[in-house]
Amino acid sequence: MLDKIKKNYYLLIITFLFIYFFFNLLDGNRGLISNLKKQEIYKELKLKENDLKLKIIDLEQKNSLLTDNLDLDYIEILIREKFLFGKTGETTYIIENDNKQN
Repeated sequence: MLDKIKKNYYLLIITFLFIYFFFNLLDGNRGLISNLKKQEIYKELKLKENDLKLKIIDLEQKNSLLTDNLDLDYIEILIREKFLFGKTGETTYIIENDNKQN
């Protein structure tokens, strides 16, 4: 038995190294499965980044309307939305959205 092991010593070492590298290729820290998970996380983060960029652009536009040169139409829209304020003779309707958004 010991003679067979000595004769196949290099074959055993190569086999164990192959198995080791194969499992690390698939399941290691930098393996294929881990890489696929990281790519999915990267896509989700890119979507969140784009959403946040759009929100920042919207807030910057709204902020620019409230600077030194006041946009009176925008101020009126804000007052109507926040305080449900209307002029005499106007009827204010509140439309509630049934879809819940996160």
